[in-house]
Amino acid sequence: MSIDFYDANAEDFFRRSLAIPLIPEHGRFAAMLPPGGRVLDAGCGSGRDARAFREAGFEVTATEAAPRLAALAQRHTGLDVQVLRFDEMDWREAFDGIWTCASLLHVPRVEMPEVLRRLGGALVPGGAWFMSFKYGVHEREAHGRRFTDLDEAGATTVLSEVPELELLSMDVVGDGRPDRPDDRWLSLFCRRRSA
Repeated sequence: MSIDFYDANAEDFFRRSLAIPLIPEHGRFAAMLPPGGRVLDAGCGSGRDARAFREAGFEVTATEAAPRLAALAQRHTGLDVQVLRFDEMDWREAFDGIWTCASLLHVPRVEMPEVLRRLGGALVPGGAWFMSFKYGVHEREAHGRRFTDLDEAGATTVLSEVPELELLSMDVVGDGRPDRPDDRWLSLFCRRRSA
């Protein structure tokens, strides 16, 4: 459902996404990585963040599930953006950091622990992970997309089902888009536990 939305609205979403400034968490995430570290931008959307990480000197792998949006992101980033869903990813200890900005929120709640375990396996031990969700407690459909909203309690419960991840911080932040002054997001920084 959500993939179809992004394919049907790829150009509009791409244009609007590029107009949004990088979120403050971008710099914090980059500071958690080794110089030239390997970053997976999983569900990269327009490629805005993937391009910024590449320009900062990181080795970036970008994926996007919607083929038309992936093609736009590829042109924008100069990266080979792979068309992959989360459940198709099978990297093992390949990345120093994973960036999932507003992408995991399309995963059904019941599937979330398995997706987090799968992606977590792509991190090196001690690797950093940023994820963000619309703030709330519901699973819902809106305009052709499905959302899993999380608040602090919901995120804590999900992460408790993935013991290989350590929660570093959890913050409620505003939306960077000027037309959405009341929207809030839950931003999480995690780390894969060392063996």
